[in-house]
Amino acid sequence: MPDCVMPASQEPVRSTPTGVQTPATAPHGPVLQSNDLLQGRHAIVIEHNGSVYRLQTTRQGKLILTK
Repeated sequence: MPDCVMPASQEPVRSTPTGVQTPATAPHGPVLQSNDLLQGRHAIVIEHNGSVYRLQTTRQGKLILTK
């Protein structure tokens, strides 16, 4: 696992001025949850720089990104 990616359960949390707890951002930007991307689906299609990719989950709960 890359150093900059942390499982959600180990993700640091910051408090906003209003006291609301929010996930910290990684050095490269905000951390997105796979559930937010997949929205209950097994797979989604992502277009990036003119290429089409498929992001899917395995039975073991891992992610696969294929071109």
